[in-house]
Amino acid sequence: MVAANTNPKPVTSAKVKVQKGMRPKHVPQRTCIACRSHDAKRGLVRVVRTPEGTVEVDETGKKNGRGAYLCRYRDCWEAGVARKALDNALKIQIDPESRKRLKSYGESLPERSAADVE
Repeated sequence: MVAANTNPKPVTSAKVKVQKGMRPKHVPQRTCIACRSHDAKRGLVRVVRTPEGTVEVDETGKKNGRGAYLCRYRDCWEAGVARKALDNALKIQIDPESRKRLKSYGESLPERSAADVE
């Protein structure tokens, strides 16, 4: 007598791949050197010391060189330039001409509103 298979496996012709949900994309975080607040990399403005030694504002965030980040508010730019936080972060003594350009860029930025202060 032949024993009957009590638990037969179903026959499948193809493997079924179970997909999990999409992982959220990693958003790089940076710190403002003036107010020490954290934000997404795109939410801050990068200031870069180029290999030639000049200091420039880098809106794209992709220029070559040592970078530091500041908020997009006037008070952070004034504090960063006046307290020489940029000098320390970029490890360079910023010349008066570059400092003047950075100050003029900061003056074009908006003031921080009460809603922005948490």
